[in-house]
Amino acid sequence: MIDSSNQEMEMEKLKDLDDYRTKFEQVRGEVGKVIVGYEEVVDDFLVCLITGGHILLEGVPGIAKTTMIKVFTKTVGLDYERIQFTQDMLPADISGHYYYNQKKGDFELRKGPIFGQVLMADEINRAPPKTQSSLIEAMQERQVTIEGKTLKLPEPFLVIATRNPIETEGVYPLPEAQLDRFMIKSEMEYVSPSEELEMLRNKNDGVEKEHSKNELARVKTVEKNFGHEIEGLHQEVFVSDDILKYIQHIILETRNIHDLVLGASPRAAEQMLYASKAYAVIKGRNYVIPDDVKVVSEKVLPHRLILSVEAELEDVNEKEVLKDILNNRVEAPKGGFKRD
Repeated sequence: MIDSSNQEMEMEKLKDLDDYRTKFEQVRGEVGKVIVGYEEVVDDFLVCLITGGHILLEGVPGIAKTTMIKVFTKTVGLDYERIQFTQDMLPADISGHYYYNQKKGDFELRKGPIFGQVLMADEINRAPPKTQSSLIEAMQERQVTIEGKTLKLPEPFLVIATRNPIETEGVYPLPEAQLDRFMIKSEMEYVSPSEELEMLRNKNDGVEKEHSKNELARVKTVEKNFGHEIEGLHQEVFVSDDILKYIQHIILETRNIHDLVLGASPRAAEQMLYASKAYAVIKGRNYVIPDDVKVVSEKVLPHRLILSVEAELEDVNEKEVLKDILNNRVEAPKGGFKRD
């Protein structure tokens, strides 16, 4: 016999999640006022914001990565900070430092840009490993240590690091340990011809004339403190045991396949679970289905996998290996995904 009170609670949660789905659509709409296309990238941002994860955003120059991040940040009502990574950058340039205030006769802390709620680490691979690693504590522990003093970072705290995939000179590859800290790797590729034509028409029709100096003037915040409100929303989502086993089987298969010398870590399994739950939230559901797992696995896993030499010589890439795992090696469960 089904408990009527529990059933009512589930219906209320579904109603709440459906309200959030409407707000997520508003976020996409507001971002779309400035950036044509890239709805999937907006969803990736939302998944990381909901779960407390971080995102590695990859795209060629001139594809509006910076504008996308700024517009998204305003839409969800959060503070935005940007760091332009360079070869001569030091960890203190990110976290901040103490300085002597002559007027007060005491040392004071000058906080760095890492204390913003959304931190854009622009061209993160241009900085040397020592500077790159200064982000690891912040991304994992939500804190920074400055001259022996530990300081908490604001909540929510989201790092969006950008990377240019075509540059090989003057850059430092991100080590596997740091790549594993990013929940999602999202790619901003060229938009479709029709979307690019729409963008050109917007420019030509003078859409930006009124606010030519500030694109953000056209964007409205969906709701005050919305970015803070949705953090942790994935905890309301139910995951059946079959879905948990499905995630585990995918992870295990990455460790056993011949084309990979390094499979997914336990952290990858954990973040795949959280991302699946957040994706369900975005779709207005309070339970995870196999399609949620498949969608997020293509974002969560490829940057964590290392190909064998033989696979590279055969021009096999990580996405192809993952596609083979999902389509041929691991069977998705069927039915029974809602809470009993």
